[in-house]
Amino acid sequence: MNVIEITGVKKNYPLGTTTVHALRGVDLQVAKGSFLSIIGPSGSGKTTLLNIIGCIDSPSAGSAKIQGHEITALNDRQITDLRLHKIGFIFQTFNLIPVLNVRENVEFPLLLMRKYSKKEIDTRVEKLIKGVGLSEYIAHKPAELSGGQRQRVAIARALVTNPDIVLADEPTANLDSETSEAILQLMRDLNETEKTTFIFSTHDPEVLKYAKNIVKIKDGLIVGQE
Repeated sequence: MNVIEITGVKKNYPLGTTTVHALRGVDLQVAKGSFLSIIGPSGSGKTTLLNIIGCIDSPSAGSAKIQGHEITALNDRQITDLRLHKIGFIFQTFNLIPVLNVRENVEFPLLLMRKYSKKEIDTRVEKLIKGVGLSEYIAHKPAELSGGQRQRVAIARALVTNPDIVLADEPTANLDSETSEAILQLMRDLNETEKTTFIFSTHDPEVLKYAKNIVKIKDGLIVGQE
């Protein structure tokens, strides 16, 4: 079963008097439980493709179905619900809330979902914070953490809702090799036990070692898959 079906997707951005063709007609099918890396040079379209899969952006042309939902046919509320309940995001820029501490940042998506008891939330949050090695920093705010620690908070927040799909844009960019390996193993374990679908954009050869499949993108086109 494919959880993602991208067909003929193009994405154009106006830039002054010119148009940037970020994606030029991408076809991609991703099966449930995939552990997929998207690789390619800077400016190749990796992040744009992730943003479309994550319903952060919409195609200029073509079809993008996420779990059977054609995203161009959804209204803003439906898009928000899909992102909240089905998709986890790990951004290069962390996107943590500065006034909230580690615990509060991680639990925030669960509070928005409004379907878990306090006990369930506490259990999930503590498990993920421990899993990314930040138990002793649980009361720290983002400004009191290193870049690598903030990345780990962002990873815990992305995983805490137990999403069907996790999208990660260079997830190990701010981590040392030991922490990277621990995080990747945590994700791979979730992939194996929960059948969570992971899609990474990366330059990191360590990430590629864990990938089950690799998609190569260049100049807005997929040029190879393995």
